[in-house]
Amino acid sequence: MKPKFRTAAAMAVAAVLTLPALTSCDAISTAMDCANTAVAITDGVGDLQQAVSQAGNSPQDAQNALNQIDANLKKIGDQTDNADLGKAINSMTTAVKNVRTAIEQGNTAPDVKPVADAASEISKVCTPG
Repeated sequence: MKPKFRTAAAMAVAAVLTLPALTSCDAISTAMDCANTAVAITDGVGDLQQAVSQAGNSPQDAQNALNQIDANLKKIGDQTDNADLGKAINSMTTAVKNVRTAIEQGNTAPDVKPVADAASEISKVCTPG
């Protein structure tokens, strides 16, 4: 009976020791997803800035960039419950909404700096370490 007890005890200890490792991996995975999405958002902001600078040529390009940013914000928002990240996402969502409204009202050169600032904040929050 002693060998069975040792085996069961060893398995229990192994399970307890594995749990923090899995939790750590999950946190790292979430941080990496956040960082990757932050990069995608930053790329989207670059696309938006380019589209806005050429808005007279194709306002749809700006709308497409805004749609992509919105999709990335939703993705990152669904992955986290971090308060700082939530605040940065809310700022970005408001900035995107303001640019979208300006474009819809015929503004061919809306101010996208608040979008870029919010993207920078998301990038800071998502950077591990």
